[in-house]
Amino acid sequence: MSQTSGVAERSPAWSPDGKHVAYWSDAGGEYQLVLRNMTTGQTRTVTKFTSGFKYSIFWSPDSKKIAYVNQAMDIQFIEIASGLVTTIDKGNYMFEGTLRGFSVSWSTDSKWIAYTKSPSRVSSAIFIYDTGSKTKRQVTSGFYSDASPVFSADGKHLFYSTNRKLSPNYSDLDNTFIYPNTTQLAVATLIKDTESILKVKNDELELEEDEPKEEENKKSKKKKSDDKEDETETKAVIIDFDGLEQRTEIITGASGNLGNMFASDGKLIYVQYPNTGAADDAKSALKYYDIEEREHKTIIDEISGYEVSANGEKIMVFKNAGIAVIENSADAEIKDKVPTGEMAMYITPREEWQQIFKEVWRLERDYFYDVEMHGIDWQGLGKQYGDLIEQANSREDVNFIIGELIGELNASHTYRGGGDQEDAKSISTGYLGADFIIADGYYKVTKIIRGAEWDIEVVSPLSQSGVNVKKGDYILAINGQKVDTSKPIHAWMQGLAGSSVELTVNSSASLSGARKVMVKPLSTETRLRNLAWINNYRKRVEEATDGKIGYVFVPSTGQGGQTELIRQYYGQIEKQGMIIDERFNNGGQIPDRFIELLNRKPLAFWAVRDGKDWDWPPVANFGPKVMLINGFAGSGGDAFPDYFRKAGLGTIIGLRTWGGLIGISGAPSLIDNGSVTVPTFRMYDPDGKWFKEGHGIDPDIEVPQDFEQLSKGTDVQLEAAIKEVLSLLNGSDAFKKPARPTREDRSK
Repeated sequence: MSQTSGVAERSPAWSPDGKHVAYWSDAGGEYQLVLRNMTTGQTRTVTKFTSGFKYSIFWSPDSKKIAYVNQAMDIQFIEIASGLVTTIDKGNYMFEGTLRGFSVSWSTDSKWIAYTKSPSRVSSAIFIYDTGSKTKRQVTSGFYSDASPVFSADGKHLFYSTNRKLSPNYSDLDNTFIYPNTTQLAVATLIKDTESILKVKNDELELEEDEPKEEENKKSKKKKSDDKEDETETKAVIIDFDGLEQRTEIITGASGNLGNMFASDGKLIYVQYPNTGAADDAKSALKYYDIEEREHKTIIDEISGYEVSANGEKIMVFKNAGIAVIENSADAEIKDKVPTGEMAMYITPREEWQQIFKEVWRLERDYFYDVEMHGIDWQGLGKQYGDLIEQANSREDVNFIIGELIGELNASHTYRGGGDQEDAKSISTGYLGADFIIADGYYKVTKIIRGAEWDIEVVSPLSQSGVNVKKGDYILAINGQKVDTSKPIHAWMQGLAGSSVELTVNSSASLSGARKVMVKPLSTETRLRNLAWINNYRKRVEEATDGKIGYVFVPSTGQGGQTELIRQYYGQIEKQGMIIDERFNNGGQIPDRFIELLNRKPLAFWAVRDGKDWDWPPVANFGPKVMLINGFAGSGGDAFPDYFRKAGLGTIIGLRTWGGLIGISGAPSLIDNGSVTVPTFRMYDPDGKWFKEGHGIDPDIEVPQDFEQLSKGTDVQLEAAIKEVLSLLNGSDAFKKPARPTREDRSK
């Protein structure tokens, strides 16, 4: 529609009257609201912003106003005729994901705006703004989390989602519980005297008397006349704010992960997302609640998004990477898809690169947690590095220049990447999960990689039952081709990962007496070798401590590290102490739950007649703990030892960590789907001091790594941890389980 290489145009939205498309454009250097007349093609810039990024556009039904939220969490609306910008409210805890998903609902008379805001850290509430009096009201208390308000098409009700279905799920591993899938659909009458859509129905059969035909015709004509009047006159929406939440009722029949609601005539449309704990192949479904029939019906399955036309009759759905327009009805079918494959845009890369650089500069200016930009001359740096874009010869060059610019912020988590780049085609390589040497003109197996006996999630194809390949065997041929040792053995398995491969093997370097086995090579050995490495360290700790101490390696604070902590810690929970190795921890989430698990204190013990007495909490290790750190641990890998120390969990050994706790919460994508991160928050301590960015966490006992010893199989940092944890175990402060008290005579 616009074909502009050096301009970003975002969030297009068609006006309800069909006359204009509104969008944000940075053609003038900052994002402004632009209206495009869909008849003449002419455009008009409505606003004069000097900074900021804006999100989705929401037209009022009368096509005279537009509401939106910006990066500073300002909820605003614009009067199209005058360009006047009014701030409705300001969010407290809205970052990229919430900002992208933010929506408002206009009342049918274009007077009221309903929206969601979080008055506290743990819940959200519904607010309604009066564009006439310029006042707002919080209409739900925020005791529960309420969200996604939408006015009904008749202007009499307010629908919203509410997290009130509290049904716990308990862990299979301990007595931890969570409350997933809590969302329900709710409806409240806007006026106290309005009948509920869920009113009790009279099930008594009513008999209708026949009317004279002439009278019937008169009524029909009058109804048509009334309908025409209703179409031209929009009724004023009136709201009784007092007691609105008390008038709320739950719409039964739907609960779980619900959202993205829209109201059309007689319907509440919503998306049923896969519930937490659902099968991996569960899909989202677009549904609606039929107000008259009081039934939930499916419009279409497996969608990733939707938009309803202004008259509510059609729905544009995004499904299987395609776009289609369907009827707003149950069991709708896709007949034709929008031919997006025929859409083409011609760009001038250098013009686009200029826009991308300016976009990055603005994003950092508008989102960076410190408005003073750490004291640097951001304006000057923008010109300094911006001048280099003229010398860029590829998108990779642009990324390099962007990296240099954001590096000036002297903050962690400043990354860039992606965009329109040429990537070479890659093919998979098969791996056998073993070490080899060249001997007698063939590849000889020197070691088959294995984790612990219980590590069966990935095993070497050579370890599979019945294959019977062992250390010392030779690989003579692969798929019937004699191996040539001038090439690495994996060169013979290019493109064979996950495929059936025939190996010719023998205990000697001879085809005489050789046998053939079928294997399925791995696509990577990384996890297998990682499991073997962990097991070797665990065995060393077990050996050095006579089985008293457990060893847990935590590679990250994301889901992978969380799983490793649970897997290894729970499997060794009965040990008398623990070594937590977080060296090379590459971060992820903020690890307070990690500390919560490690920091469970003895609260009670329970005497039983038979079997062993119980400890409480039932899954906890009360013994001494030592943590290993190094300079390759950062982000969440900085927070983990920091919180470990603050909780008083034990001694920290090794070298100081990376020092990066100025974090990221997402940022808008660049025009060519490239990406840049913007640090939006920074950690400071309960004593009011900043975390030492760029310095990290210092150990209690500094132990540099001895790489010569490491190459010989001795990890001096691990050995220091073993020595320390045994010292703590034998110290006077070590936990000792109390003896059971003397039996009581309770007969008196």
